[in-house]
Amino acid sequence: MADMQLDELCDLILKTEEGKSRSLIAVAGPPGAGKSTLADILASKLSGRGETAEVLPMDGFHMDNGILEERELLARKGAPNTFDLRGFIDVVQAVKAAEDEVLVPVFDRSRELAIAAARVVSPRHRFIVIEGNYLLLGEGGWERLAPLFDYRILLAPPIEELQRRLEARWTFYGLAGQAFEDKIHGNDMPNVRLVLEKSKGADLVLERLDLEAAR
Repeated sequence: MADMQLDELCDLILKTEEGKSRSLIAVAGPPGAGKSTLADILASKLSGRGETAEVLPMDGFHMDNGILEERELLARKGAPNTFDLRGFIDVVQAVKAAEDEVLVPVFDRSRELAIAAARVVSPRHRFIVIEGNYLLLGEGGWERLAPLFDYRILLAPPIEELQRRLEARWTFYGLAGQAFEDKIHGNDMPNVRLVLEKSKGADLVLERLDLEAAR
């Protein structure tokens, strides 16, 4: 997505959400799609238009590794059933109400853990850009989220490109051998396919965007 295209998206959001004091913008997509990068850029662009914006990442609601080990789900960390869905929905509802500040957790990928109360969503923030894999998933209880959002964006790059990005990600974090294969083919790619096949209700679907050019 070039600067002009991103500016057009900002124009569209501002027009669609005109007159609202609080708007929740969903940025959904599979692992490796560029959700967090787009969310950060979009919030920055909206702030540059004189708006107030904050990013709320879904990744902060990963279950702790200890719980995942007890449930024999650690190898599938990142799958829908490894998130605190109830807690996430409660926070999104509180953020939508915009009555009080809401402290939200943020995920530290380098340590593979969530940091509690690491970001503040204030009632003064007009736009909350919420990003995560399963925001538009149409099953497993996740379908309760879609009605809470005011505008829904789905990032859906070609599956070959997603695999390339994920391989680069885990190489960067030092995975190799069987651990690398298990992470890519036993976890990430099944999650990719699930998001691409089962996400519903997007107002805008983007297959390709140049996030570096959009900065």
